[in-house]
Amino acid sequence: MLRLLGTPPEPVDTIPYRSAARGGGTESLPLAVERRRVDALPDGCDAVLVAGDLQGVAPSPLTGRTGLLGVALADRLSRWAADGLLPPPERVGVLLAGDLYSAPGADLRGASGPVSEVWLAFAAAGCPMVYGVAGNHDDVTAAEVGAYGPEVALLDGGRRVFGGLTVAGVSGIAGDPARPRRRTPEDFVAAVRAAVAAPPPDVLLLHEGPAGPVAEQRGNPELRRALERGGPALTVCGHVHWREPLATLGDGHVLNVDGRAVVLTVR
Repeated sequence: MLRLLGTPPEPVDTIPYRSAARGGGTESLPLAVERRRVDALPDGCDAVLVAGDLQGVAPSPLTGRTGLLGVALADRLSRWAADGLLPPPERVGVLLAGDLYSAPGADLRGASGPVSEVWLAFAAAGCPMVYGVAGNHDDVTAAEVGAYGPEVALLDGGRRVFGGLTVAGVSGIAGDPARPRRRTPEDFVAAVRAAVAAPPPDVLLLHEGPAGPVAEQRGNPELRRALERGGPALTVCGHVHWREPLATLGDGHVLNVDGRAVVLTVR
């Protein structure tokens, strides 16, 4: 389930937002929202929205207030449904790959802070499943997001099942464990190995992901080696940007959603 097919992506929409620019200040960017085809979806879903590294601010179409880009994305689901672009939010599952925070003025790169309101926005929209991992810039706990509903879950070594779809996740990145959301490189790879131990999940959610097969698709080479055999059909990650967001990995794929939103559908 959720195995990507070989069809080209189709544009759905773009969301203009502001993000911290390199060297200071802010810049205006478009969040591309595209559709990709998969072989099957979990029961209860007609689409699954996958997104990560939404480090910016944008106005909500519901309230007009400017806030975290992830909230603006969640608040657009009902508009897209009304326009016939997506199913209603009650039929759209959500997978989040972390790093959902931005400084309120979108003027400080690498800012860290609270992101539970993004999870709440998707839950409030009626999405039946909201699973994700925390990025290294996210201040959020499993207890916070779990309070928003029985199928709202922050994963860090665990797995959840919804509608026949098994999703495993490991939060954070490899690095100095004295810093937030970091494990030693050895412990990080071990945590990922444990998360995909037999039976493998359908989807593995990560913030830091495996390297792709080409140099431009930067990532963790040890993770790639760990997942090349017996890994999931789909590994979702972010943390570093890939110009080409899709790569093969063993018998499955890696989908990099750094600064992207991808809608998975069967047609």
